Amino acid sequence: MPPAVTIQNRQRTRPVSLPQLRRLTQHLLTALLACPEADLGIYLVAAPEMAQVNETHLQHAGSTDVITFDYGEPGPAIPEVPKKIHGELFICVDEAILQARRFRTTWQAEVMRYIIHGTLHLLGYDDLRMPARRMMKRQENRLLRRLAKDFPPASLAR
Repeated sequence: MPPAVTIQNRQRTRPVSLPQLRRLTQHLLTALLACPEADLGIYLVAAPEMAQVNETHLQHAGSTDVITFDYGEPGPAIPEVPKKIHGELFICVDEAILQARRFRTTWQAEVMRYIIHGTLHLLGYDDLRMPARRMMKRQENRLLRRLAKDFPPASLAR
């Protein structure tokens, strides 16, 4: 049975292929991360909603690229050991567009990166301290390269 991936598109900045986004997320979870079980909600939002979520839940001002909420069972954070994922990712498409310009990539590739980044957090990766941040970034880049081979980023655009 494929992982449960629920997606809501609550932004109007860019049209997104939700079936393709669901397929690539399920592929990430099963084929690339070998997650035994997952229940993942993904919300594509615009900057004003992301700023509200950021301020309400994290007490940070303004918008950001991705926010992860982990509802899984507490336990040791061992990224190499697959666990059941239960959480939500809030992904700001407006931020993806801004970051894509900055890093000379596409907004679709940025959205893919945010899904990977948030999922890695749900698996126990941390980016608060430099050594852990470097390890997480290497894993993020590796997974993005692998995922993009099967799901070209442009395929997310509708």
